[in-house]
Amino acid sequence: MRFSKAIVPIALCIMLLSLAAPAQKRKGRAEKPRDPIVVSPIDTNELKGLLTQQRERPLLVNFWATYCDPCRDEFPDLVKIDKEYRPHALEFVTISLDDMSDLKTSVPKFLDSMKATMPAYLLNVTDPEPAINLVDPRWQGDLPATYLYNEKGEVVYKHIGRVNPVELREAIEKVVKKGDSQ
Repeated sequence: MRFSKAIVPIALCIMLLSLAAPAQKRKGRAEKPRDPIVVSPIDTNELKGLLTQQRERPLLVNFWATYCDPCRDEFPDLVKIDKEYRPHALEFVTISLDDMSDLKTSVPKFLDSMKATMPAYLLNVTDPEPAINLVDPRWQGDLPATYLYNEKGEVVYKHIGRVNPVELREAIEKVVKKGDSQ
């Protein structure tokens, strides 16, 4: 009789533990690992092609660098804008002006920490002046710099310095096709 009294509580404990273990496994599951961020080098000619080609959707381009505090500060807002508009109405790329040596280190690490998914490039030139003049002859290379191009490759919005997300969204709304951003 003592033996059967001891077995009932033990059996109950085993049953409870068998139910709790799968719940703990479910709870502790890690998110699916994201693909590593790939940052592609881009030269002045490739940049020109990217900016001036005719496209189906407007193009948002953000020039930035990991050493630029305002660039890092605005990046979470840009990631939100990308998630909101890119699936339906907008192409968005980032172009880093970091050193080429950062192509596989600090640039992808920063983009990964921001959970960025937009295409990312690193300007691969010995002299950035021609690329800067290509983008905007009045731009001095100050960072961050954000440019919005319409489908014809024409600049319809530009902002040097940390962008105001509300202002940028308003500019995007003016160029996206009605209903595409919904």
